[in-house]
Amino acid sequence: MELRNIAIIAHVDHGKTTLVDALLKQSDRFRLKADAAQELIMDSNELERERGITIFSKNASIRHGDIKINIVDTPGHADFGGEVERIMRMVDGVLLLVDAKEGPMPQTKFVLRKAIEAGHKVIVVINKIDKPAARPAWVLNATYDLFFELGATEAQIEFPVLYASATMGKAGLTHELPEMKDITPVFDAIVKYIPAPEARPHEPLQMLTVNLAYDNYKGKLAVGRVYAGTLKKGMAITHINRAGESARGTVTGVMLFEGLNRVDVEEAYAGDIVAIAGIPDISIGETIADPENPVALPVIHIDEPTVKMTFGVNTSPFKGKEGEYTTSRNLKERLERELETDVALMVAPTASADRWIVAGRGELHLAILVEKMRREGFELEVSKPQVIFKEIDGKKKEPMELVSVEVPEQYAGTVIEMMGKRSGVMKDMKVDGGNTYMDFVIPTRGLIGSRGEFLTNTKGLGIMNSIFLGYEEYKGEIRAESRGSIVATETGTSNSFGLITAQGRGKLFIGPGVPVYEGMVVGQNAKSGDVVVNVCKAKELTNFRSKNEGVAESLDVPLTLSLEDALAYIGDDEMVEITPKSIRIRKIYLSENDRKKAKKEEKESA
Repeated sequence: MELRNIAIIAHVDHGKTTLVDALLKQSDRFRLKADAAQELIMDSNELERERGITIFSKNASIRHGDIKINIVDTPGHADFGGEVERIMRMVDGVLLLVDAKEGPMPQTKFVLRKAIEAGHKVIVVINKIDKPAARPAWVLNATYDLFFELGATEAQIEFPVLYASATMGKAGLTHELPEMKDITPVFDAIVKYIPAPEARPHEPLQMLTVNLAYDNYKGKLAVGRVYAGTLKKGMAITHINRAGESARGTVTGVMLFEGLNRVDVEEAYAGDIVAIAGIPDISIGETIADPENPVALPVIHIDEPTVKMTFGVNTSPFKGKEGEYTTSRNLKERLERELETDVALMVAPTASADRWIVAGRGELHLAILVEKMRREGFELEVSKPQVIFKEIDGKKKEPMELVSVEVPEQYAGTVIEMMGKRSGVMKDMKVDGGNTYMDFVIPTRGLIGSRGEFLTNTKGLGIMNSIFLGYEEYKGEIRAESRGSIVATETGTSNSFGLITAQGRGKLFIGPGVPVYEGMVVGQNAKSGDVVVNVCKAKELTNFRSKNEGVAESLDVPLTLSLEDALAYIGDDEMVEITPKSIRIRKIYLSENDRKKAKKEEKESA
């Protein structure tokens, strides 16, 4: 059977997963199960559904006539670029989706660069053509400019263009929506322009592991592409790891993708995307080779992490009350398991046996890991995200980001001022249709914790996207806005009387009836510096009616912090305590005396 292997790439929310769904639903032989007839069938993970973004790359296959198309849905967010980089080794071409109104965005540039570097043929799909403000001609010109900017070859620049409305399941060669009938033009373009995989069936076996999966019956599965030879169930193979070390093994199962499912087969051939069982210690980027003639494929190169956090065992007074996995052994095993599937992650031990430095591609990358662990029943505490500095040629260098901002015109000045305070330098500014489009180059550390402030400053109407640019010389100190926390002085349960006293100092993070402990942060102080308050203090009852009896003071609705909000909020002397049921902010030193002692020691050492 003829094969095509393609990946779908795009900026976040430009419609990749919706297009894959449309292709699946309109392909030959694909049938939806009754319980899977929902939107975004490819976003099967609970976190992906909640956030509306693709986090993990996924395989599916579709049939168009006599041709089988293996299709990979990839994440659009640069924090999950590790997924995109390795998927490029599994496919022969890509569908690039661009929003018909927004045009190429920062992460469009990121994912397209990876495809161009891999030398792939690109089919451009201008999606969301049904948007009222769609401007396909402008978007097409901007896409051509992006190809030139990224150094595409002449063959790559001569890309075919399709227009689509993925939500309606329609596509066409022109942007006239009434003329579009179904998604068939996308199938036809894939068959016509994407080359069939190079077939080398008679050469010694070579397969590169690009992804890992798990099966309750078969155990760990290695997902990848067979580059040469034939892979058979029960055959002996040589497993070559990233360090170049070889070990013999046996393939106990070979599976191909049919629709969204894995189907057992006896053998697979060069060009196929397969899943194999029987190699328990296999990892991403490793080669399955012929035992008589083992030749390793080039190891997948992954960009280095730029942001780090400390993960540790929960040490709060509430430890072990809400989670199932609470020990350092549990935490260590879970982080090691994550390393097997996330090659963009790095984990390093610290001087303490129950603390680890975890480094990733950005705040979101690490926050998603923490959220996954929390939902699995883990308790842990994490520190404030910090950037990873490097020393190159004796000079201190730091990671930089290109930030693209779209805001209503009236908020442009506020955003420019905010970026300026964070050492951001404006590179471009355009005004179009009441919106202002700006590009800034800003240190990654200036961007940490900025999204909440940005949304507040733009009343939720602004859009901000960023991609990693590279390392540049250290930009000097960024003066953080001074703020303080409202800290609980006693362990107990919060009540209205104590909270009303605290409310006079700033914004509260908790309401009445919430368990608190000494050193827990219960709100944000309106002034700089921390303030300690007993939020468990109850009103003393007497036989006398007070003068103001009947004049009840009301509590404001507390500010509920998400995990990302909490990570953005904390200072250097604070941590986030994470359990399956709660997200709490706490001081590293819980008692006020310990905090004073630590500050004194810090001053003396300085």
